[in-house]
Amino acid sequence: MRISDRTVLKLIRLWLETPVIEETDEGPKSTRPTQGTPQGGVISPLLANVYLHWFDKCFHFTDGPANWAKARLVRYADDFVVMARYQGPQLVAWVEKKLEGWLGLKINRTKTRIVNLNEEGTHLDFLGYQFRYDRDQFGRGHRYLNWGPSAKAVKRERAVLTEKTSHRQGLKPIDLLITQLNRHLKGWMNYFGLGYPRHAFRKIGQHMRERMARHLRRRSQRSYRKPEDSTWYRALADLGLLIP
Repeated sequence: MRISDRTVLKLIRLWLETPVIEETDEGPKSTRPTQGTPQGGVISPLLANVYLHWFDKCFHFTDGPANWAKARLVRYADDFVVMARYQGPQLVAWVEKKLEGWLGLKINRTKTRIVNLNEEGTHLDFLGYQFRYDRDQFGRGHRYLNWGPSAKAVKRERAVLTEKTSHRQGLKPIDLLITQLNRHLKGWMNYFGLGYPRHAFRKIGQHMRERMARHLRRRSQRSYRKPEDSTWYRALADLGLLIP
């Protein structure tokens, strides 16, 4: 419906049918997928946008949920959220019919659910962010929409920083290591800088200080000793480390 160039279609078909090589205990193993796109393939988001373009269009047609259910659609590649005041059977059936009946896709039932944020203790995780309603911090009678990095996103970032400050980086010059860490942290903080990320940033900052202090103490070939009258926070700041 959208791409009629046979050369492009052949290229896409070859990309989808390319064998996937996985490392196993018995050595490299090659498998050829029979459906879908390879996990982590760089073309997957592009194909998702091309394929789901008409899902977006139909959603906003005059007979679509954007009109009769006053619903809103937020989609990133193949991950999307449908927001509406009432998630009735008609809206759910429309989404399932379009995706599975018309487009021939399969909805991942384990990752698909209806969330009512007005219920106590519920939250929605989407694209690394967590959305939930919390009580007002000043004791007033209303609640506010609290959103920031999800617990999974913070855990993933801690693992990345742990790897970047592991013993395998012991021979890397300190200024080069800090430059690379700052570049990574700036990107992460820019993405998660919306909403209320203070508590998550505090956890990442504490983890970053602990990892860097441990990394600098165990360097054998190019050791570093902080000044006796200084704290690790001050010493790392003097080295130029960006601490959230």
